[in-house]
Amino acid sequence: MSNTIKIKKGLDIPLQGAASGKISDCTAVSLAGIVPDDFPGYKWKAIVKPGEKVKCGDPLLTDKETGRIFLTSPLSGSVEEIRRGERRKILAVTVRREDSASSLILDGFPFTTAETIKEALLRSGLWAMMRQRPYDVIPDPSVTPRDIFITALDSAPLAPALFSEKDKADIQSGVAAMRHLTSGNVYLTFPKGKSMDISGAEIFEIEGPHPAGNVSVQIDKIDAVNKGETVWALDIATLIRIGKLSRTGVTDYQTSVAVTGPLAIDPHIITTIIGAEIKEIIKPFMPADTSDVRVISGNVLTGKRINPQDGFLRYPYRQITLLKEGAHADEFMGWASLSPEKYSVKRNFPAFLRGLSKPFPFDARIKGGHRAMILSEEYDKVFPMDIYPEFLLKAIMARDIDKMEQLGIYEVAPEDFALPEFVDTSKIELQKIVREGLDYLRNEI
Repeated sequence: MSNTIKIKKGLDIPLQGAASGKISDCTAVSLAGIVPDDFPGYKWKAIVKPGEKVKCGDPLLTDKETGRIFLTSPLSGSVEEIRRGERRKILAVTVRREDSASSLILDGFPFTTAETIKEALLRSGLWAMMRQRPYDVIPDPSVTPRDIFITALDSAPLAPALFSEKDKADIQSGVAAMRHLTSGNVYLTFPKGKSMDISGAEIFEIEGPHPAGNVSVQIDKIDAVNKGETVWALDIATLIRIGKLSRTGVTDYQTSVAVTGPLAIDPHIITTIIGAEIKEIIKPFMPADTSDVRVISGNVLTGKRINPQDGFLRYPYRQITLLKEGAHADEFMGWASLSPEKYSVKRNFPAFLRGLSKPFPFDARIKGGHRAMILSEEYDKVFPMDIYPEFLLKAIMARDIDKMEQLGIYEVAPEDFALPEFVDTSKIELQKIVREGLDYLRNEI
């Protein structure tokens, strides 16, 4: 029997370009890249060299602090490049496919004890796909979490479904593995009306607008994190990979990706490889004129803008959005235009008369200028957690650790401030502020 949590605050952004039910295959990619910046909390070092042969599942990078956490190759082939930026920071490690060998089989890691499960997840690279609260970083392998939260709901704009009925066996195996890693509860959250009967987990159904799918919101409503406590979080796609690993000893590096957005031609689901080169994926979806197209790996709120010529599918590996840059937009009367195609959450334009549920052709323009934060409670209208977001942000900017703790920083992640950033009159980079605040607090404490 599942419990239901109804989220009232939030906003579903009506973006054009939802994916249809069509599924196509793009698994035969020739190049893939792993980007260390997608895995916060640790500094990474390469353990391979350009030209070195690797199998699917072989480690490419390891963390400098413990040497136990690995980022692994999604392809079998040779290491083509270790891309570096300023101060030799690793930007990406790329692998060129040379054969279609199957994933490396992990022998000697029976999923029967916490230690063997932990070592299998670390070695396979799946450990790096989990997150912990506080700090929204990869979990510390030496810490036992109070609880583990698994979400099967992604409520972001144009987000795809994360599971189907055929995944039930892997979900059950994954939950059984997670049970060994905590002395507390394993919570599994589903969209309203789509829950499964999974033993070993506390089942909740989530109803409401975005950010209902954010795991921080679900933790806040189920059992909030207090100072001194640690919980782990992961999405159900990662849980399914863990379940497959426990049953077969093989890590699944395939992923289903929704290619969406106002400019996507025939938006639909494709099956591809983690970290696949973007240009191979999006070629059938791109319009004839590509000069004004922004490519986002992820959704429009939290995704990463990437170069369509040399970028890669980024974590969490489940969505690509194509929309217009809008750099050359020429509108009559500009911001004062009363066009019904202009969207506003504050009903400043007549579009609300036609109904804001009708999809809009958004572009990437900010449509505003940077200014000081305005305490108008506009963040609160789309922020369902029991936190005062404006005051927490001000405490972060002031680097006031006591106030940050009192105002709930241990419960949040940058993605929780994506909607406030969208509706923000001042156009402040709230997610960046939160990420810097979490990193500062972690380093200080």
